[in-house]
Amino acid sequence: MRDILPDLRARCADGVPLALATVVAVHGSAPRDPGAVMAVDAAGTVVGSVSGGCVEGDLYEVAREVLAGAGPRVVTYGISDDEAFGVGLTCGGTIEVLVRAYVSPAELADLGALLDLIADDRPVAEATVLSGAAETGARLVVRPSDAGPATGTLGSEGLDAAVTDDARGMLAQGHTAIQWYGAHGQRRMQEVAVFIRTYAPPPRMLVFGAIDHAAATARIGSFLGYRVTVCDARPAFATRKRFPTADEVVRAWPHTYLESTEVDARTVICVLTHDPKFDVPLLLAALRTPAAYIGVMGSRRTHHDRLARLREAGADEAALARLASPVGLDLGARTPEETAVSIAAEVIQHRWGGTGRPLGELTGAIHHGETS
Repeated sequence: MRDILPDLRARCADGVPLALATVVAVHGSAPRDPGAVMAVDAAGTVVGSVSGGCVEGDLYEVAREVLAGAGPRVVTYGISDDEAFGVGLTCGGTIEVLVRAYVSPAELADLGALLDLIADDRPVAEATVLSGAAETGARLVVRPSDAGPATGTLGSEGLDAAVTDDARGMLAQGHTAIQWYGAHGQRRMQEVAVFIRTYAPPPRMLVFGAIDHAAATARIGSFLGYRVTVCDARPAFATRKRFPTADEVVRAWPHTYLESTEVDARTVICVLTHDPKFDVPLLLAALRTPAAYIGVMGSRRTHHDRLARLREAGADEAALARLASPVGLDLGARTPEETAVSIAAEVIQHRWGGTGRPLGELTGAIHHGETS
């Protein structure tokens, strides 16, 4: 959604009817994850993608039918029949796609309000009925409990209450999935399928040490969708000119800044200072956070010296095991840019549980978490 957000907001503001095709489920290997969106407007213009080109042509026709009044639909695409030139996914997986139209001024205003929240990085979840004993396409927009009540309805008070509760929990975890309920929100029933899509603010990447490697790491962090902060205590180095792609450039002692800023379980911390007077207090502060990844630059000799200093400062072995040090995967990287790729590769490996080995040496599913 975020990749086509400006296009969608512009159409809503101009009152241009559109249909959204949203991936709601993926089985096996597929090009895009649940939540990927393609939009088709009343003029026939297409923005976004749900499969990288495999099924967009057929989905375009479905979207046009829905725009013409056919009603919301869930369509499924599996493996293509190459001999028959059938529509499908060449990667062998299956995707389910919800196609829903926004035509009236009220519908476009409701969609526009959701898009505004996403653009402002305010946490929000959208729940949509896919099938069962409720109206397909019915929507409920849910925000955290301290941000106000949910808006819209899925058809019953009980269903709205149950989905609101689940959506808030999923929003806190950044989780998107289909959930099943009874017609009135009963748990452990399979009468209504609801797709809950969460939009949490981008995860943070905190880069400490204003060096060339930090500039390259900040660039690739932004490319991967992180909100990047670069922090260094030296005013001559921590400048916007040296880090144009970073969302923030902070001049402060690293440990002081880390102790005063928000860190959650999605945050990535990259310590590139390799200077004991910065590293030890910074890493002690980092190890007290729930950060997903703490990578530390330095040679193996520096790494062993750093571990000894941290032990002397009171860090235990369980905490030290959280450190990715020396930082990055073994790619043979030399330049700052290559090193940034190595760091990014390790961050992705930590996030999804990859092996870091060449795919050609492995068997089984390419995407972790798949069963086929």
